[in-house]
Amino acid sequence: MKVIYYSDELNDEFSEKKIETKKIDKNYKYVHKNPLWNLCSYLVQNVFSVPIKNLYSSIKFKIKYIGKEKLKPYKNQGYFIYGNHTQAFADTFITSRAVYPKRNFLIVNPANVSMKGLGTLVEMLGAIPIPTELNGMKKFIDTIKLRIGQGYSVTIYPEAHIWPYYTGIRNFKSVSFKYPVELDAPSFCMTNTYQKYGKNKVQIVTYIDGPFFVNKDLENKKEMQEDLRNRIYETMVERSKNSNIEVIKYVKK
Repeated sequence: MKVIYYSDELNDEFSEKKIETKKIDKNYKYVHKNPLWNLCSYLVQNVFSVPIKNLYSSIKFKIKYIGKEKLKPYKNQGYFIYGNHTQAFADTFITSRAVYPKRNFLIVNPANVSMKGLGTLVEMLGAIPIPTELNGMKKFIDTIKLRIGQGYSVTIYPEAHIWPYYTGIRNFKSVSFKYPVELDAPSFCMTNTYQKYGKNKVQIVTYIDGPFFVNKDLENKKEMQEDLRNRIYETMVERSKNSNIEVIKYVKK
């Protein structure tokens, strides 16, 4: 078994890809007005990529969803999805496959749209990169508001960094929970667990929980944000206990 040693649960990154990040500022085009670009984005996101997503997740991970029925009442409403970040490639579509045919957008590290020759494709697949410059924050937030208002889902990985095959839930900050508070939108969480099947084989079983609503009885938005973070975190921790196999062992230094 592979062993990875870590020191900082919040900041250590174990993705194998090292990409030079491009600047994401006020000039970055989050929303395209060109109808052809938007048509291509829809086709790439919800038509052409679907067979690839289904085949890859079914063959490699034999993925299984538990709780998809919880999403049905919100099929025409925008909402946020929080997930644990344990796959470099599969995490880009595990949530989108669950909500299909609803379009799903993902808040991503700028590195994801900085790959030469692939940046535009990643954008078309729904990536919303976090700004590298403060002057890009308004467009970033406006884009999130737009996608939720259009009735789409927006996926967020609050752990921020990829830990391949990690079976726990790392501690994460509450900063990403300000969006459902500001927009008064429901949230769901999808917890990917690693479980045995057959002889020494591993599958991903994804548990869907929610909706989680903002507690408006609290005094201020900061408290609402922390409360929402805590409820989702605790739910994900409980679901993660269903993992029963380790592919990679993580040991604190």
